[in-house]
Amino acid sequence: MDSESTPVQAGITLVVNGREHRLSVDTRASLLDVLREDLGLTGSKKGCDHGQCGACTILIGGRRANACLALAVAHDGADIVTVEGLARDGQLSPVQEAFIEHDAFQCGYCTPGQLCSATGMLDEVEQGWPSAVTGDVDSDPVLDDDEIRERMSGNLCRCGAYLGIVAALREAARQKEAAEA
Repeated sequence: MDSESTPVQAGITLVVNGREHRLSVDTRASLLDVLREDLGLTGSKKGCDHGQCGACTILIGGRRANACLALAVAHDGADIVTVEGLARDGQLSPVQEAFIEHDAFQCGYCTPGQLCSATGMLDEVEQGWPSAVTGDVDSDPVLDDDEIRERMSGNLCRCGAYLGIVAALREAARQKEAAEA
């Protein structure tokens, strides 16, 4: 093996689901591969490995991200939440509960990415971020079915559980609103 093909390692620290991890990783490794292979967090799935399906969606600093497109070394010190970190103290998050109640998953392969994306999406709405279909960008977005579909359009479901997903997110949004009132 010549020096040009020898992997370069770098030391990084990731805070994943509230726990700090110090790792030595290949500088070419995606965050998805580090989470799955080095940390054993297999909830995030490798679907397309091109950032098109959303199966690998996680939260980095509270924002949605495709872990398959993120180089691990670029996120040294990052605060990351995977599907394994959405529940707190053994209690499912409102989004997880709504997915169960509305049967928003079938095979379950896309569900971890859907759950992380939905969690981030609800925070974006709460912060007043408009989407491509927001009618009035000067006021807080109304989370109707069109808004939900647009905001979740980066997450594909091979089984077609979209009706349940939209219903679940409507319910989770209502619960979040009620909890904040």
